[in-house]
Amino acid sequence: MSTKQSDSLKIITIVAMMFLYAMISFVTNLAAPVGKIWGASFDDPAQAERMGMLGNLFNFLAYLIMGIPAGNFLSKHGYKKTALTAIFLGFIGIAIQWTSGVCDSFFVYLFGALICGFCVCMLNTVVNPMLNLLGGGGNRGNQLNMVGGTLNSLSGALTPMLVGAIIGESLAGKQIDDVNIVLYIAMAVFALIYLIIRLTPLQEPAGAGQNIVYERSPWAFRHLRLGVIAIFFYVGVEVGIPATLISYLTPKVGFAVAGLIAGRYWILMLIGRFIGSTIGGKVSSRTMVICVSTVAIALMAGAMCIGDSIMAKTIVQGSVMEVPLASTLLVLCGLCTSVMWTSIFNMATEGLGKYTAKASGIFMMMVVGGGIVPYIQSVVAAHNCLISYIVPVAGVAFILFYALWGSKNVNKDIKID
Repeated sequence: MSTKQSDSLKIITIVAMMFLYAMISFVTNLAAPVGKIWGASFDDPAQAERMGMLGNLFNFLAYLIMGIPAGNFLSKHGYKKTALTAIFLGFIGIAIQWTSGVCDSFFVYLFGALICGFCVCMLNTVVNPMLNLLGGGGNRGNQLNMVGGTLNSLSGALTPMLVGAIIGESLAGKQIDDVNIVLYIAMAVFALIYLIIRLTPLQEPAGAGQNIVYERSPWAFRHLRLGVIAIFFYVGVEVGIPATLISYLTPKVGFAVAGLIAGRYWILMLIGRFIGSTIGGKVSSRTMVICVSTVAIALMAGAMCIGDSIMAKTIVQGSVMEVPLASTLLVLCGLCTSVMWTSIFNMATEGLGKYTAKASGIFMMMVVGGGIVPYIQSVVAAHNCLISYIVPVAGVAFILFYALWGSKNVNKDIKID
C-alpha cells in the first residue's frame, strides 16, 4: 500500500472513530432522563430518586461484566469486528428499551439498559486505544481523543435537552412511550453507522487480531492499576454532577428547564474538550488533570457552602429567571471534567505496547463507577442534593492524587513489544 493510500485510510478510520465517540455519549446520557420517567411512577420521592438512577446503574454495571471480555475480543478479532459487534448490541439494547414501554415493564427496561451498556463498553474499548495508537501515543494521541471527546460532549448536551423538550415541565403521568421518537432515532442511527462501518475499510493497528504472547499481566503495571481506580471515580463524577443537578433544580424550575440547564454542563464539556484538543499537542495530560481537578474541587465545595443563599439570573428559552448560584458553579464543572477521561486513559495506557488492548478492557471494566458513584450520590441526594456533592469531591481528590503521583510508569522493565 502506498503512503498516500495509507494516509487516506488513516483519516477514514479516525473519522469513523469520531462518530462512534458521539454514539457512546448519546446512549449513555439517554439512561438518566429515561430512567427518571420510570422513577416518577413510584410515589415515594426518595424511592423515585433511587429507582430513577437504576437504569444508569445497569448501563454502567455492564462495564464491570463486559470490560475484560471486550478487551479479549478486541485482541482476538481486531478493532473493526469489535466495533460492528458493539453497534449491533446497541441497536438491540435500544429496541429492548422500546419494548419495555410496550409491555410496561421496568425490569425489561433495565435489561435494555444493561445491553446498551455492553455496547458502549465495547465501543469505548475500540475508540480510545485506536485513536491513541493512530496518533502515536503521547500528547498527539491524547489530542485525537480530545477531538473525539468534543463530539462526545455535543451528543451528551443534546440528549437531555431533547428528552426534556419532549417531556415538558412535569414528569407526572409520563410514560416511556412519550420518548419513543428518541428511541427510534437511536435505532436508525445505529443501523446507519453499522452499514457505514461495515462497508468502510479501516486501518487496524499493528498486531490487532493476531495471537500475541503476553509474558506478564497488564495488572503488573502500577500506573494502570491506579488509573483504573481513577477512571472509576471520574465516570461517576462526570455522570453524577449533571444527573443530581437535574434533581436539585426540578422542584425549583421544572424538569424541562432543569434539563436545559444541566445540558449546559455538557456544552461546557464540549467547549473544554475543544480547547483541550487545540492545546493537547503541547500540554501534557498530567498537567491538564492537575489543573482541572483543583478547580473542580473548589467549584463543588463552593456550591455546597453557599447553598440556596445566593441567587443568580440566567436566560432559559428566551426568558430571564433566577436560579441558585450553586447550580452555575456545578455547571462550570463541565469545563473541568471535559479533559479528564482522555487524559486519564492516556496516562494509564502510556508505555504499555502490546498490552494496550487488554489494558483497555480492564480500564473499561472500571467505568462501572459511572453507575455506582451516582447511585451512592442519589442516596445522599434523597436527603440533601447539594450535600451529596461530597461524593464527587472525594472522587476528584483521588484523581488529583493520581495525576500528581500515581501516573508515573515505574515498570519500564517489562517487555512491551
